[in-house]
Amino acid sequence: QFRSIFKDFPYFNYAQSKALDDLLYTDRNFVICAPTGSGKTVMFELAITRLLMEAPLPWLNIKVVYMAPIKALCSQRFDDWKEKFGPIGLTCKELTGDTVMDDLFEVHHADIIITTPEKWDSMTRRWRDNSIVHLVRLFLIDEVHVIKDESRGATLEVVVSRMKTVQSSLWRLLESHDTVPPLRFVAVSATMPNAEDIAEWLSDSKMPAVCLKIDEDQRPVKLRKIVLGFPCSDNQTEFKFDLTLNYKIASIIQAYSEQKPALVFCATRKGVQQAASVLSKDAKFLLSIEQKQRLQKSANSLKDSKLRDLLMYGVAYHHAGMEISDRKIIEGAFTVGDLPVLFTTSTLAMGVNLPAHLVVIKSTMHYVGGVFQEYSETDILQMIGRAGRPQFDTTATAVIMTRWSTREKYIQLLSGADVIESSLHRHLVEHLNAEIVLHTVTDVTVALEWIRSTFLYIRALKNPTHYGFSSGLDKIGIEAKLQELCLKNLNDLSSFGLIRMDEANNFKPTETGRLMAWYYIAFDTVKQFFTIKGTETLNDLITMISNCTEFLDVKLRTNEKKILNTLNKDKDKITIRFPMEGKIKTREMKINCLIQAQLGCIPIQDFTLTQDTGRIFRNGLRVTRWLSDFLASCKNNFSALLNSLILAKCFRCRLWENSLHVSKQLEKIGVSLSNAMVNAGLTSFKKIEDTNARELELILNRHPPFGNQIKESVLHLPKYELDIEQLPKYSDTLAEILVTVKLTNYEQLQTKRTATDFHYVTLVIGDADNQVIFNQKITDSLLLKTGNWTKKIDVKRALKSEDISIHLISSDYVGLDLQQAYTAFYLTRKTEGSKVVTNQNLKAQSSLDMYYGSPQGGRSKQEITYKKYGNRECNHRCKNKDVCGHDCCKTGVPPKSEMNGDAKFSSYLADLRSRNSISSVPPVKRLKMQMLNQAQNVDLKQFVFTPKSLLPALPR
Repeated sequence: QFRSIFKDFPYFNYAQSKALDDLLYTDRNFVICAPTGSGKTVMFELAITRLLMEAPLPWLNIKVVYMAPIKALCSQRFDDWKEKFGPIGLTCKELTGDTVMDDLFEVHHADIIITTPEKWDSMTRRWRDNSIVHLVRLFLIDEVHVIKDESRGATLEVVVSRMKTVQSSLWRLLESHDTVPPLRFVAVSATMPNAEDIAEWLSDSKMPAVCLKIDEDQRPVKLRKIVLGFPCSDNQTEFKFDLTLNYKIASIIQAYSEQKPALVFCATRKGVQQAASVLSKDAKFLLSIEQKQRLQKSANSLKDSKLRDLLMYGVAYHHAGMEISDRKIIEGAFTVGDLPVLFTTSTLAMGVNLPAHLVVIKSTMHYVGGVFQEYSETDILQMIGRAGRPQFDTTATAVIMTRWSTREKYIQLLSGADVIESSLHRHLVEHLNAEIVLHTVTDVTVALEWIRSTFLYIRALKNPTHYGFSSGLDKIGIEAKLQELCLKNLNDLSSFGLIRMDEANNFKPTETGRLMAWYYIAFDTVKQFFTIKGTETLNDLITMISNCTEFLDVKLRTNEKKILNTLNKDKDKITIRFPMEGKIKTREMKINCLIQAQLGCIPIQDFTLTQDTGRIFRNGLRVTRWLSDFLASCKNNFSALLNSLILAKCFRCRLWENSLHVSKQLEKIGVSLSNAMVNAGLTSFKKIEDTNARELELILNRHPPFGNQIKESVLHLPKYELDIEQLPKYSDTLAEILVTVKLTNYEQLQTKRTATDFHYVTLVIGDADNQVIFNQKITDSLLLKTGNWTKKIDVKRALKSEDISIHLISSDYVGLDLQQAYTAFYLTRKTEGSKVVTNQNLKAQSSLDMYYGSPQGGRSKQEITYKKYGNRECNHRCKNKDVCGHDCCKTGVPPKSEMNGDAKFSSYLADLRSRNSISSVPPVKRLKMQMLNQAQNVDLKQFVFTPKSLLPALPR
């Protein structure tokens, strides 16, 4: 049954033979440190096989978790194991930031879960409510040396420590230890000199972990390592030095490649393209006729025109900013040996498995966070590890190109790597809070016990100076220092109200702390939002969110500035809603610009920026939801709370709350179809619902029953109505109102619903003093029981006025929100009974007219000026109508002739029909026919054009 798993391995190599007995015939935890190409993946497969051999059939209550540091590695493992383990009945599921599938139900039915440390951390923070984690029997950790990484290592460390805690907690809960299934850890790495420390960390109380270290001598392909130093003057920038190395590549490939595939690692995506372009001019590669034919076929399938041209020279590039289809084509050509040289970024070293005979590291500096810095030793060793193809080569070569001044450093590095250290102490505050929320840590004593389960504890005892402790301290002294470190972080949490501590140093989580752990929010982000005033506008909140720690991995690249500046300010194009002062100079400004461009449906013609936007919105969805929940606990921040709810919904829908592209939220409607509907004037769900299905198909150029499907989707969206009534019980300072939320299409929604079962609306009421009077989520499932929801609410008298603002905000849809203004009456005023100050149309008012605290109820200066002259706004799309050269932009234009909306729309459709009737005639022929008609008949009546008032306004 297991032969299919190992079909690619007709024999076991040295490393696999050494590990076979412990992996396949015991349940001991296992750590292996072996060179790249030693078959470490097979170690994992042996461990899975052992689990399947021991577990009784059917394999229902067992789960395997495979954890790798980057998504590319997860995708590779998922594709591989889906084919290998699928035939024997095991289901694989990928759970990373890129996968939309975040449904616990689907993961529950998976046997092998493939994930990243960050994703698994966010899941296991809820492990007490989550039976999935209790079913994990085998935990596989790939590239465990990433624990040294300053930004991500702490997450890996905490996740593993938490899994150990899960096991020990089950032991405490269940009296019979025999009923607790064992949890086994298997960790592998290519670059880990102190594997014994990892083994000590993963050991349990019953049995120490096995540690297997395979020397470089046992590498299947012998590796020759060369370090070349090049002169670099003091006044020469890293950019210029990097450019000079491009012209050295040809001679290095000629000297060391032996006419076999070469992989060249570059510092940046742009550098990858530049180096490939230089080599294509400097070198000529001998390609067979078959190779040329296959390369030509591959080139024809590429979307990138530059890459297409380079490929015919035997040169290509590969980086994460490329189209996925292009990446796959290039990977395929390189794997089969058709492509002599491939230029790539360091990301490839950690992810896609593309070994080469020759590996060249062009410069040891890379661009991170806006500055050049040295590659980490782990990165260097990973890149070198790609040298050697066991199925083709017996030897391989790795060349490092660096400055002459650092040549000696890299010679030393290649002879032996630095010890792997923990980085948990730098991120202890977030992880301590998470453990307190999980009740893993309840007091200082337990906190120290938890610290003892971490890799930080193992390394602090052996190398205390690395963690800021004195070298002369004994074990007791180091534990005391770790306790001090814990107390400092606990005090930080307590000072911001994230935990509560009593005199005995027992602590409990607060609601704010729970939210921080639940939404996976950084402590620095929480601190930033503690400075909030409560009067923030949408623009203010977007600016604050752009500064969050969650977006630190988004970089501002030089070649992106022109596109971003055009999005920010351009008199000839549609730009973002809240333009920023000056040029785009910082990462925060880039994030702000991309958020607004996405919400405004402004196309971004750059694949890398599109990728960044996707990453921003994945994290932004989490941050904005946390923010609205965080602000809900305060009472004097109505404006900020309202705008945070709106912003969270905007991130969810990827639309502004007042967007005309409401149709983009419907299934099967993308950007182009949504634009067609906006051009046809279908800018609200009500207008779409009132339009005939055949007319919809005409507008969208689709066949029946497409129009019926769109109408069905809109008909089964929830439609709400707000009723406010003041009750006769009131005093000088207090009034009582009755708020009713009605689901007007209650009966229709009993059979079918477009919105998800989890859809809800938030009812938020505020007064003129910016105080929150009421805030509550109301689910559709609750409204579907009776059709309405009613609540009596006490309204305290505000100092500024008796006006209150009532908002109903949908969680998932733009275009469903309602807003009403209401004036409450108190005893000291003469009243004439309750009445809604605004007119009855407010019941169906969408968020187009939502309150933002702007003067004159949100009306612009131009609108006020137009009304003064009795005019309407003109159709010019000038960016600033106050300073443009059109008089009509200041004073407006005379009102249109009276015509109802149906007549206008019918005219639009008539025009579409006439165009559609001749659409089968090719444009060139149609033009000739028109010219012929003009020559034959000069009756000017045929040129009478439909008045502009009958057609939708077109942009100038």
